[in-house]
Amino acid sequence: MFTINVVKDFSKKPYGRYPDEGDCGQVFRQSILAPALREHDKVHVVLDGYNRYGRSFLDEAFGGLIREEHFKWDDLKFRLTFTHSKVKSIELLIEERLEAARKACE
Repeated sequence: MFTINVVKDFSKKPYGRYPDEGDCGQVFRQSILAPALREHDKVHVVLDGYNRYGRSFLDEAFGGLIREEHFKWDDLKFRLTFTHSKVKSIELLIEERLEAARKACE
């Protein structure tokens, strides 16, 4: 399993959807998350160290895997895991954004 720690491997304050907003979900997805999923069988994303992930960052980073990178939800649910040890609602929001992307691409 390949592990990505967002705060250590990407940004201490990830924010926004697009590059003009800062260290955004699009850049995280394109430069770190999608390449890791293409290279490794299983990828785990650690979200600890930051408690204010916005919906736009998470939607673009995770939902964008389905909408923009053309990963299939059936594949991702076995290959992609993510955790935040203190703010479980972040995990639920990622699941929600993945499900919304799946529905939008059906």
